[in-house]
Amino acid sequence: MSSRFVDLSHAIHDGLVTYPGLPAAKVSTHLAHEASEPHYAPGTCFHIGRIEMVANTGTYLDTPYHRFPDGFDCAALPLESVADLPGAVVDVPAGVRAADASLLPDRDLRGRAVLFRTGWSRHWGRAAYADGHPFLTRSCARALVERGAALVG
Repeated sequence: MSSRFVDLSHAIHDGLVTYPGLPAAKVSTHLAHEASEPHYAPGTCFHIGRIEMVANTGTYLDTPYHRFPDGFDCAALPLESVADLPGAVVDVPAGVRAADASLLPDRDLRGRAVLFRTGWSRHWGRAAYADGHPFLTRSCARALVERGAALVG
């Protein structure tokens, strides 16, 4: 069986603000190709980029530590628990802001990545992204835990 990976990330660029009050991403060059040449063997050059951003920039993974001081962080998360998972897509109807448990499919979610398609990404990189965004209700979150979802996005 072959796997198929779907890149759901957003592009990060210099000056990108992802949420009001958080600092903008800074993307720059630490060492340019031409600046590296005098330091190394003839014909050897490379680029070293520099990125400064808060961890909640773009597409990222929250772990319990994000909300709970005694929770584990990404370094303690086994990669196999969140990669190459079978998926389930939940389409959230236009105009629905609070995604509740009634939207979940009537099938087993144990070990699945459950992804909510809200269409909100159309606001990415604009101020509207932070205002009035969709969310999961408490009942939906509980149902996802009870039904064994491995990852929710």
